[in-house]
Amino acid sequence: MQPNERRNVILGKLNENEKIDIDALAAELNVSAMTIRRDLNYLEEQKQIIRTLGGAILNKSLVEESSFSTKEGKHSSEKQRIAKKAAELVQERFTVLLDSGTTTLEIAKLLKNRRNLTVVTNDIKIAAELMDSEVKVILTGGEMQNNIGALFGPITEQILLNLHVDLFFLGAHAVHHQVGVTAPALEKAYIKKLMIKSAQATWLVADSSKLDQKAFAKVCELKALTGIISDSGIANYYPHELPELLEVVAAEEEA
Repeated sequence: MQPNERRNVILGKLNENEKIDIDALAAELNVSAMTIRRDLNYLEEQKQIIRTLGGAILNKSLVEESSFSTKEGKHSSEKQRIAKKAAELVQERFTVLLDSGTTTLEIAKLLKNRRNLTVVTNDIKIAAELMDSEVKVILTGGEMQNNIGALFGPITEQILLNLHVDLFFLGAHAVHHQVGVTAPALEKAYIKKLMIKSAQATWLVADSSKLDQKAFAKVCELKALTGIISDSGIANYYPHELPELLEVVAAEEEA
């Protein structure tokens, strides 16, 4: 089989399965794993695939980050229902870590009337929302991302390395059952990884528009999370695969 034929076979398999394994493909095509790696390197140079550990996925359009003002009005009713389900998990005297984002901001709005609660966040809008409440607020500090309001960088990282919280609500730009949770930038992905490590339990809060999407930087596999809270649209995505990886909660519309 010529290299071009072999690469077309690889692309065909990716269209069918979304992900391939180097060793399995080498055995199936009766070539060395090094030959498959060379093929994958070529296809990646042509921007047709994205290399992963031990394999590859198709290079579908990656999700880029939008400004806060752009995201704020999108899927607002779904985010509010998700926030309501999330707030039900917060017990008295909990320390809660809220990731930056519009869905986590909705959670903050529901927690602002609580007492005996500590909220840690890297989002200045969440901190401002809780400013006049009785909630104890810890802002991580760090460099602010303009037009977003998220804090990141060495100062943020150092704070997170020294924290342990009861509950973390993780926001996401993109969620895929095979790729996992991804973010638009390496710096933001690293902050989210540190947040997950600092938490006793991590719940992903993401409306269904974020599902079946991929962004640039890997945050974690879905099996690393406690569960996901989404809207009723989640039933259209991986109905069998997701429950095998984590707990799934769908925030249904109220009758």
